[in-house]
Amino acid sequence: MGSASYALTDPRPIAEEASYTFYLPNDAQIAAVGISDAVKLISECHVPVEKWAVERMWVTISAVAGATLTGTLDKDQAESSATVKHGDTVTFDRAMLIDIDWAKPDRAPPPTPRREYWDRCMVGGCILASEPVDYLYREEPDMTWKGDRYPDSGWRIRAAPDAIERDEGGPEYIALGKVLNQDDRWLHLIDAPTGSAFQRGEDGTFHAAD
Repeated sequence: MGSASYALTDPRPIAEEASYTFYLPNDAQIAAVGISDAVKLISECHVPVEKWAVERMWVTISAVAGATLTGTLDKDQAESSATVKHGDTVTFDRAMLIDIDWAKPDRAPPPTPRREYWDRCMVGGCILASEPVDYLYREEPDMTWKGDRYPDSGWRIRAAPDAIERDEGGPEYIALGKVLNQDDRWLHLIDAPTGSAFQRGEDGTFHAAD
């Protein structure tokens, strides 16, 4: 929902495509949202913008009608040309919310237990552009950046040699989860110790390598 000048983004397709880095509240949490809870939404401007076409916004719930929630925007958007302003009323489906700030945390259903993959790795840029993982090895972590909340995992991940030759972007230092979003066929190897190396075979499975 939204208006002619902006629209709310359904986050479910995003979560499906980026399941290792973009997490939504579970069904029980979504169903439990009520008056005075605050929820986060994704909005997209449909007017010319100076900087931010897509933003996230917090809305405090003031009315509930089944799957439909109504609330007020907690603050102005960062984008100066955004037409939705602090205090405006926003009506939307429960499925649109991406996060919840509970008015009474003690009544909140528990989150779904999950392992997250924010530790860093070095990966060929072509893998992030959809090339499959071909070879990976784990070395002693030595790239942790000052101020980064998450450490270097030691994983170094490459595509096939011909894909590397076509890669104009070079390697990137990013979260493991971003690699898994593109290719998670090596997930079962992620806890292998330092010194491990694996090569993808013709059958698509990974085998120990030098």
